[in-house]
Amino acid sequence: MSFFNIMDISGTGMHVQTIRLNTVASNMANVDSISSNADTTYRSKQPVFQTILDQRTGEPKGGVRIKEIVESQAPLKMEYQPNHPMANEDGYIFRPNVNVVEEMANMMSASKTYETNVEVLNTSKQLLMRTIQLGK
Repeated sequence: MSFFNIMDISGTGMHVQTIRLNTVASNMANVDSISSNADTTYRSKQPVFQTILDQRTGEPKGGVRIKEIVESQAPLKMEYQPNHPMANEDGYIFRPNVNVVEEMANMMSASKTYETNVEVLNTSKQLLMRTIQLGK
């Protein structure tokens, strides 16, 4: 495996984890949003990863990309608050289906994975530099 392949794989790993962190941030920012109907209520979003494949052979090439960002199909939270200004005609407000504990776990996992990819790059660079020093 060449040095550039290692850089490409780590680079794609860092890129998708950045998107994952941004998705977590969006979910956390909207955790307390309220709506008067289910159609306009914010829904938790999650990125779906896909292995990058070689176009000719269909074999894994190395690296990962975001295939899509999907909305959670978990039920929304309905609360009966008839005096709330956003309540519908039945007195209910709708809250997002964001699970704060899951989001925190996703954030920690994405952060650690990003950090690991940085370490792979740094270690590869150090090994390359040592290899170059052998020729002197």
